[in-house]
Amino acid sequence: MSSELNWKPYERQAPKWFRDAKFGLFFHWGPYSVPAFENEWYSRNMYGKGLSQNVHHEKTYGSLHDFGYKDFYPMFTGEKFDPEEWADLVVASGAKYAGPVTEHADNFSMWNSQVNPVNAVHYGPKRDITGECVNAFRKRGIKILSTFHHQWLWGWFMSSDAEADVYNPDNEQYYWDALPLETNRYHPYRMPDGKFNQMWLDKVNEVVDLYQPDLIYFDSRSFIIDEAYRYKMVSHYYDTCSSKDIAISYKQEDFPADIGIYDIECGRFSQAKNFPWQTDDRLEDNITWCMVQNPKYKSSCSIIHQLCDITAKNGNLLLNVGPNADGSFHPDAVSILHEIGDWLKVNGEAIYYTRPWLTAAEGPTTVADENYDIDKINHQVEDGLASDIRNHTFTSEDFRFTQNDSAVYAITFGWPENRKLYIKALKKCSSRAVSKVQLLGTDFGLDFIQTKNFLEVTLPDQPPCNFAYALKILF
Repeated sequence: MSSELNWKPYERQAPKWFRDAKFGLFFHWGPYSVPAFENEWYSRNMYGKGLSQNVHHEKTYGSLHDFGYKDFYPMFTGEKFDPEEWADLVVASGAKYAGPVTEHADNFSMWNSQVNPVNAVHYGPKRDITGECVNAFRKRGIKILSTFHHQWLWGWFMSSDAEADVYNPDNEQYYWDALPLETNRYHPYRMPDGKFNQMWLDKVNEVVDLYQPDLIYFDSRSFIIDEAYRYKMVSHYYDTCSSKDIAISYKQEDFPADIGIYDIECGRFSQAKNFPWQTDDRLEDNITWCMVQNPKYKSSCSIIHQLCDITAKNGNLLLNVGPNADGSFHPDAVSILHEIGDWLKVNGEAIYYTRPWLTAAEGPTTVADENYDIDKINHQVEDGLASDIRNHTFTSEDFRFTQNDSAVYAITFGWPENRKLYIKALKKCSSRAVSKVQLLGTDFGLDFIQTKNFLEVTLPDQPPCNFAYALKILF
């Protein structure tokens, strides 16, 4: 990113709390949770003639002229929303930072906004969702995450149906000004004007002033906002927050590399990076970030393995789960998050507060660099449906390594029948003689042999937990 602006004063390291936390949660929740059909892009795709969500919408709710996105607001009741229960779920999952999506692309602010009348206090739940979550989360020591997607509002609602309610001037407060249809592309020819840029800035600054979030996440496409406004946003956040232990995260090249945390959506790296990073991914096994009809979820095993892989490579996992329109969570999602938390209660020592070791990974399963990149975004913009990136299936021969000041941790993803593990990265050498091996979740040392080829460890008869197993190595 080339610039004539001086970003140097805003360069900073990722906060220590972020590097220690490793795991966060966020929640896609808004009026799009009412139709709960296919994905959270419903508010956009319902206006695209011929797209599956448009066909569903007109069959279920009627024409776009008579029933637009704004007509979901009264149905977005949130009557079961309980910020204390949300906070309990975050704690139970083992996540250390969390927050609801502050505003998606649909111009519906989930806070008590004075700059946007279309918000959760005036419509729908008629509550300050962000503020209530901030209060409940902070009481439990959870760092506050605010996520912004509202740069996508530029052209988001523009419809190929000339009779759609988005073109009624009386509805501009809900959908923004009428624009050429091409502005709904990822990289439009017509970029945002001063009015839109100022709105984008005002919303972020208002959340900063009201709630002082510890981390602000920006979705992709932030590059369309004029750089001067992005610069004003960063300077306001970094200069005015009472805590300086704060950061933004960004995607692609939307901000200069040294002023925030690089985020790769549904992504992974093959090797450890020398900079802290984050991947945002979803618990949902359907290709959606919000609640949909007939939901299904990834397994706790899959998420735990993903977390171990990411942690070993200097990253954090920010996991999304979408509540129902009423503010409750599906019992399957709750159960899986509890299982993740139970695993972290046993093995968190190998995750929290750790840093990458000399070797990040060992084993036969190949992990390639992967990201929800611009090509995938453009495909989603065109067709209305997202691509998928699947988690890997690891074995007992795959290991991930972390370390802290006192030990190295070797995490294996399986329990071999012969109870033998062979770790090449811990083979015998003059500077690294192993003195003790302990399995987290037990209180005794394990038998081991360190040879010139590998460290052979004999596991006990029964595992102390499920899914993955962490060895604590002392030298």
